[in-house]
Amino acid sequence: MTIIPFEPTCESTLPILQRAKLNPPFCALPLLQFRIPAGFPSPADDYKEKSLDINDYLVRNEASTYFFRVVGDSMTGAHIHDGDMLVVDRSIKPKHGHIVLAVINNEYTVKRLYSCNGVIELHAANPAYPPIRFRENEELQVWGVVVGTFARFIV
Repeated sequence: MTIIPFEPTCESTLPILQRAKLNPPFCALPLLQFRIPAGFPSPADDYKEKSLDINDYLVRNEASTYFFRVVGDSMTGAHIHDGDMLVVDRSIKPKHGHIVLAVINNEYTVKRLYSCNGVIELHAANPAYPPIRFRENEELQVWGVVVGTFARFIV
């Protein structure tokens, strides 16, 4: 079994993914030093620590970072839900336990990489989905490693 990086060809019928903006505009939001308890109101202005730029927090390598919208519920146990936006970095070497964006049979999927004692599988984070197992001489194309998510609540 071999894990190979995904190299698109001109014959590829996969959808084009959205590349993260290079040199995105600075978006500094206040980062509060105080940990907020759920259910107990607290005045937080006294605890303002610094500003947080979401780009600095989630984008490690601009040239190899892409955004990808999740469809489906196979990763809900990893707090990745339908409609969330994944931040995927192609420069990170995938390792056991990483959540990866993979290409199987010309389709994208998001799963946790299991690689132990010569066995390589992709595991969903929802017990309703069985592991994806690979046999000898099959290839798993890992497109990138998920480094974060964005979720938007319905308000």
